[in-house]
Amino acid sequence: MTVVDVGLFLLRLVVGATMIAHGVNHWIGGGKIAGTGRWFASLGLRNGPLQAWLSVITEIGAGALLVVGLLTPLAAAAVISVMLVAALLVHRKNGFFIMKDGWEYVLVLSVVSLVIGLLGPGWLSIDHAAGIEIVGWAGGGIALIVGVLAVAGLLAVFYRPAPAKAE
Repeated sequence: MTVVDVGLFLLRLVVGATMIAHGVNHWIGGGKIAGTGRWFASLGLRNGPLQAWLSVITEIGAGALLVVGLLTPLAAAAVISVMLVAALLVHRKNGFFIMKDGWEYVLVLSVVSLVIGLLGPGWLSIDHAAGIEIVGWAGGGIALIVGVLAVAGLLAVFYRPAPAKAE
């Protein structure tokens, strides 16, 4: 085990725990699934309750997979996809800085997830123990391409923004 392995474990742990907390908050925090579904619908996504459940399952599932280091490129892809949807539908119009609800935070989580995909989960992972690590361009490519394709699919099927109001 090297310092890089420990660093990768810490990155996976922090991003994974953050995603789990985010998913749990969408599930049982604030407005619960109903409120999260209404919020997704207000962003232009059809079938808000379904979107809420898909988000919860993706966030908690990806977070858990990252924490244990299992199917790491796919877990990273899931984080990238959730953050890209958030960037496009929520934060893009607000500029860069998070203090103005900008896309700074989602960018950091996305890039860290891409780096995890590129470097792999490290020695302290189920992927390593099972001999199924995918690292380098292949791992990063899976994380990025699957993440972007998932967003494209989601938006193609479910995104129907309200028409702009004439002034």
